[in-house]
Amino acid sequence: MTETYVMAIDQGTTSTRAMIFDHAGQVVSVGQKEHEQIFPRAGWVEHDAQEIWVNTREVVGMALGRASLTHEDIAAVGITNQRETAVVWDRETGDPVYNAIVWQDTRTQKICDELAALGGGAERYKDRVGLPLATYFSGPKIRWILDNVDGAREKAEAGRLAFGNTDSWVLWNMTGGTNGGIHVTDPTNASRTMLMNIDDLTWNEEIAGEMGIPVSMLPEIRSSSEVYGEDRKGGLLPGVKIAGILGDQQAATFGQACFEVGQAKNTYGTGNFMLINTGTEPVASENGLLTTVAYKIGDRDTVYALEGSIAVTGSLVQWLRDNLGIISSAPEVERLAAAVDDNGGVYFVPAFSGLFAPYWRSDARGAIVGLTRYVTKEHIARAALEATAFQTREVLDAMNADSGVDLTELKVDGGMVANDALMQFQADILGVPVVRPQVAETTALGAAYAAGIAVGYWSGEQDVIDNWAEDKRWEPAMDADERDRQYRLWKKAVTKSFDWVDDDVQ
Repeated sequence: MTETYVMAIDQGTTSTRAMIFDHAGQVVSVGQKEHEQIFPRAGWVEHDAQEIWVNTREVVGMALGRASLTHEDIAAVGITNQRETAVVWDRETGDPVYNAIVWQDTRTQKICDELAALGGGAERYKDRVGLPLATYFSGPKIRWILDNVDGAREKAEAGRLAFGNTDSWVLWNMTGGTNGGIHVTDPTNASRTMLMNIDDLTWNEEIAGEMGIPVSMLPEIRSSSEVYGEDRKGGLLPGVKIAGILGDQQAATFGQACFEVGQAKNTYGTGNFMLINTGTEPVASENGLLTTVAYKIGDRDTVYALEGSIAVTGSLVQWLRDNLGIISSAPEVERLAAAVDDNGGVYFVPAFSGLFAPYWRSDARGAIVGLTRYVTKEHIARAALEATAFQTREVLDAMNADSGVDLTELKVDGGMVANDALMQFQADILGVPVVRPQVAETTALGAAYAAGIAVGYWSGEQDVIDNWAEDKRWEPAMDADERDRQYRLWKKAVTKSFDWVDDDVQ
């Protein structure tokens, strides 16, 4: 029997990738393509869902071609995706009725305020869905599209419109689109809509009604690891089973083999996302974290997590490159930051989309504080990197408080973990070791594992555990007093970003 492989389609915030993995969980080939980031006005972030679908087909071809493989070599496909990014499309034409509204977008604040005013404030739905009322989540984005796109509400009420995060959009198109496409999501994505009951994984019709969202728009919720359907006949993977869906952060948790209660990982991407496995019962947070589904394998018990979501980390480096021109390429930020011994007293709070965990302050905006004539672009670059580590410390503190157990080490993954200076500072400011696996792209790997387990390519979680291997470990080296001093100044800087958005501020 010739060797077969598993493919993951990783539909992320800035790009779409197809990655092919072998049985040992090693990367065989990659195809990747960025898509346009659309900013129609301050606080608005959009993607062209059609562009994403075109790019998906292209990167699948790239990955197959670079490995000299065909669909016959692929045992299954898993999908992982940017969560909370809402796509609404016409079932009959296959066309989106509006651009995808991205998770970072803040235009739905007034909708959230209106819902909060019905009673209960930001906690109105939290006991049922595990989430506070915030612009981050998909539900209010659907409502905005129905309220603001001509004819959308009428079509939705007639059953013509479908909603999905980008996992559902990619799956529907892969399985035929207007010709029999399958409209499905998994609990990790459904748990980010503000519309799913966190305990029994069903759509909450009462909440959907309050938000003005017809339940007919919503995809069927299936497990994270099962065969949903096959790629269409005209596709590059005809007949190949699509058998896994995990939202990107849950996929990374799965790829990092965080299967035991208390195991946690932190992914460094466009934003940062830390998840800790809390077992088969949802745990309510008292410290600004989200209760979410970690994964559900077939008909087995649902596994839950607490999550700390940080909106801006890697995208701050992008901002330095694209908006300010301080750097010409992302890796250059490490060289600049290393050129100075410290941050020169500068702290950079990147509250471009408000502050997510643990604050949930939509009124916050970005702030650079501590500026003097002494400060150079090197200090600003260093402060930008350090912001990622400081924000992670705040989330880790919240996790320790919620779980009652202090984490003894942190598994890390994602693009920024290649930055040695950042990882050392992260260990320093946390006071615990930071550990990077050999395969740092665990988001795609986790989706591949979910799909492979569903078709028997891997036997289960033990194969994931056996494949996981440590690549590098950073031990904390900062004096405790200096750690406390820097963290105190960071917390002070964060307060300077509060209360910026008034009623007359866009």
